[in-house]
Amino acid sequence: MTVHAELTAIVIDCAAPKELAEFYHHLTGWEITHSDDDYACLGNGPLRLAFPRVADYRGPAWPGSAHHAHLDFQVGDPEATAKELIALGASKPDFQPGDGQWTVLADPEGHPFCISAA
Repeated sequence: MTVHAELTAIVIDCAAPKELAEFYHHLTGWEITHSDDDYACLGNGPLRLAFPRVADYRGPAWPGSAHHAHLDFQVGDPEATAKELIALGASKPDFQPGDGQWTVLADPEGHPFCISAA
């Protein structure tokens, strides 16, 4: 039996939903559709990003022994985008796999994500 389900949201636990939604708004251009101290959401389309507040949240380590999901984004100019995102609070870990095919960054709460050329 195959279940046919539609993915509607990617939910990213965090300590500061408003601030993280603002960061991803700058990255994606998606509209912030809800934002308060406990929950924020981006996007009006078939897929949204959601950010619930989790008490005592600690972001994942990169690289680390535990495996976590991460997001991949394609951008027109990865180098310029990385600089802009770092100015907005992202960080660039020393460990960069992929021989330059992509750049690993971490959002302001430590969630790793990758950017690559479109």
